[in-house]
Amino acid sequence: MMTTLILTMVLIGTVLASVYFAEIIAHRVGQPYGTLILAIAVTVIEVALIASILLSRAPGSEAIVRDSIFATIMIVCNGIVGVCLLIGAIKHRETIFKADGTNITLGLLITSSTLAFVLPTYTTSTPGPNYTVEQLRGAAVACLALYLTYVYAQTVRHKNMFLAPIFNQAEEDSHAHIKPSNKRTFFSAIAMLISLTAVVLIAKKLAPQIEEGVHAMGAPHAVVGILIACLVLLPESFTAIRQAMDNKMQNSFNLALGSGLASVGLTIPVVAVLSVVFDITLTLGLDAKSLIFLMLTFILSIMTISMGRATFAQGVMHIVVFLAYIRLSISP
Repeated sequence: MMTTLILTMVLIGTVLASVYFAEIIAHRVGQPYGTLILAIAVTVIEVALIASILLSRAPGSEAIVRDSIFATIMIVCNGIVGVCLLIGAIKHRETIFKADGTNITLGLLITSSTLAFVLPTYTTSTPGPNYTVEQLRGAAVACLALYLTYVYAQTVRHKNMFLAPIFNQAEEDSHAHIKPSNKRTFFSAIAMLISLTAVVLIAKKLAPQIEEGVHAMGAPHAVVGILIACLVLLPESFTAIRQAMDNKMQNSFNLALGSGLASVGLTIPVVAVLSVVFDITLTLGLDAKSLIFLMLTFILSIMTISMGRATFAQGVMHIVVFLAYIRLSISP
């Protein structure tokens, strides 16, 4: 019990540290690069964790990719987005963002998620909810191409669509003139990577205690993946909420939806290679309940984003879906 408490306290400290260093980097490089760097950094470390679990060949590890990424999508699209919308609306009455840029991210996320987790349930070349080697290779290339498209659109082609609307030009200009030095930014980047690595390692260390608690509750093993995903996503959650409090919901969307897209676009290609090299059959297809949650999440997200502004009502809807997902995962 004491070990779990100490690890939890250390985890909170490393999360706060990673958020602090990420904000320094974001202030130096500007948006949308700041949120993109944090999302990619967290995802790369998360991919390494998933790969290590997959290669362990432990019971249930063949479904770890599906369970962890699906949990990530539910957390970012409903949990993080819902809390950010609710907090932003409470503080600023309604949150304003750019629908065009956010729609690009959501469209790419819907496409990649469908290719990775919906179609395997309905293919007939294999008996289970998985792809053949050729099908998996095609899905991996498609997911990577979709993510690279997102990066190009966000940083080059349609950069302005992903920048938060400016409500106070004088304050924005004052912050722009006070940027961290190159030296401070460099050391902050190193410190952020160390902090994020520590978050993942501590989350992995806490996994046995979490697993014991889940089994004591009589909940399915997939709940372990959900709880670990929640821990790994803590740095992004803190940063997204801070942005929403500053009336920069666009940055919150960039971070939340971008993280979901990165989780699919970077993880699927890596595990596809591991699957072929080490002859591991991946269970990717979602069951009926998860498919309904995925469909509901994307429909609700489209409705939320379509107007370019949202109130507390949209936040409440996303949070209710997220809580329903957690509740039905614990007691299916």
